[in-house]
Amino acid sequence: MRQTGRQSRRPERRTPPTAAELAKVHERTLAEAAARELTGPAVPEEGGAPGLLQPRPEIGDSWARLRRLGLDPDAGAAAALLGPAEIEQRRRSSGLDTVMPILRQTLLEPTDAAPLILAIADAEGHVLWQEGERGLRRSADRIGFITGARWVEENVGTNGIAVALRARRPMHVHSAEHYLRSHHSWTCVAAPVHDPGTGQLVGAVNLSGPAHTVRPYLLQLTATAARLAETELRAHRLEALHHLRTLAAPLLARVGGPALVVDSAGWTAAAAGLPPPNRLRVPSEGWAPAAVHWVPGLGECALEPLADGWLVRPVRPPEDGSGPVDAEQTQGARLRLDLRRADRPELSVRGAAGSWSHPLSPRHAELLLLLATGREGSTAAQLAEALFGDAGRTVTVRAELSRLRRYLGGLLAHRPYRIAESVLVTVDGPDDPYDLLPASSAPAVRRLRAALAAGAVRLPGPPPVPPPRAPGDTPLRR
Repeated sequence: MRQTGRQSRRPERRTPPTAAELAKVHERTLAEAAARELTGPAVPEEGGAPGLLQPRPEIGDSWARLRRLGLDPDAGAAAALLGPAEIEQRRRSSGLDTVMPILRQTLLEPTDAAPLILAIADAEGHVLWQEGERGLRRSADRIGFITGARWVEENVGTNGIAVALRARRPMHVHSAEHYLRSHHSWTCVAAPVHDPGTGQLVGAVNLSGPAHTVRPYLLQLTATAARLAETELRAHRLEALHHLRTLAAPLLARVGGPALVVDSAGWTAAAAGLPPPNRLRVPSEGWAPAAVHWVPGLGECALEPLADGWLVRPVRPPEDGSGPVDAEQTQGARLRLDLRRADRPELSVRGAAGSWSHPLSPRHAELLLLLATGREGSTAAQLAEALFGDAGRTVTVRAELSRLRRYLGGLLAHRPYRIAESVLVTVDGPDDPYDLLPASSAPAVRRLRAALAAGAVRLPGPPPVPPPRAPGDTPLRR
C-alpha cells in the first residue's frame, strides 16, 4: 500500500553513541575532510553518507570551521593567559561575581556528587573561575583548562564552553566530540548566562569531568544553574531600577511636558505626561547626550544622561507617525542587517520614517537573513521548513513575523512574506562564513554558510569595487 501525505523521517537513534563510536566518527570525518582538500573545495552535502553515524549539527559545524582555520587536532594553538588584575576586572564587569557564591553552593557542595570541575567563563570565553576536586584540577591543568585561559574553539577546539556560547543554549560535548584528541577523556556540559535586562550574553556555566563518569542529569543541572544565575542578575537589576525610580520622581515633577526616565538598557523607571512604554530600544552604540534621536514609538526625543540612565523628552507628540513604518514611507528606505558580531546582531533602518537601530533576537535575525537573501518571498510553511526542518510549524513563524511587523510595518510585506521591493537591503556578514549566526542550527542558515564558504553565493549589498586600473591598461572588450 502506497503511503500518502508527508513522508516520515528516518527514525532517530534513541541511545547516545559510545565513546568508541564517537572516536570512529572523529577519525572518519577528519580523514574525509583531508581527502576533499585534495580534490578542491565543494559545498558539503547535508547529512553526509547514509547509514553512517554523523556528528551532531553543532559539533559538525564546529569541526568544519576548525578545519578551515587549520587547527591541528593533536596540538591546538598557544593561548595567552589573563593576568590577575584583568581577571578581577572581568569578574566585576560581567556581574558574575555576584552569582558565584550561590553557584558554588549549588554545584560543588553536595558530597554525593561525582568528581567535577565548576568553571565560569565570560562572554568571550575567558575562564574567570575554576574550582573543584583537587586531583581532577591537576588533570585539567595538563590540558590548559585553568583560570585565565581563553577556552574558545580557535585555541582549544570544540568544547562545552565554546559551543554553548556560540549556540546560545545548553550544550554537552562528550569524549571524541572534542576536536582535540587530548580532550577525548573529558566530558563537558555548559549553559549560557544572559543579562535579563538587555538579553546580552554575559558568560557560561560549565561542569567538566572524566568521560567514563558521565551523568545524564548534568546537562539539566547546568541549565538550571544558569537560570539561577540569571534570576540573581535580575534581582540586582530590579534593585538598581528601583533606586533610579526614587531619583526620577522629583525630577519629572519639575520637567515641563511629557518625559520619562529609563535605565541604561532602556527599561522605564518612571514617566510623566505619556503612557509609559515597558522598554525603549537602545542602539548598540548607545545614545549620545545633548542630542535628538529618533526613538521607535516616541519619535524625535531629546536625551540627557541621568545617574545610571537617561531622561527622555519627546520633541513632538507620539501621535505624529512615529510608530510602525507606513507603506508609503518605504519608498527609498534602506534596511541594513549587521551580522558581523555573533553576539549582537543588529537591524538599522533609514528612510522617510526616520533613522533607528536596535539589536535583534536570534530568531528575528534568522528570519530577516532568510528574507534578505530570498527577496522573491516565502510562505509561512517554507520559512518553517527553512528554520526548523518542519513545514508544519507555521504558527511559530507567523507569531515571530507579527512581532517584526510591529516596528517594521510596511517594510515587511506578506502573501508571501518578503521585504518590500522598494527597500534597499544590505547584509554585513563576518569575515568567516562559519561565524554567520553561529548560534543558529536552522537548515537554511547552515546551507547558506556552506555556500558562502565555497564562494557559490554572496550576501546582499553593493557590488564589490573593482581594483584600480593601472595607467596604460586597455579596458577589456566583450
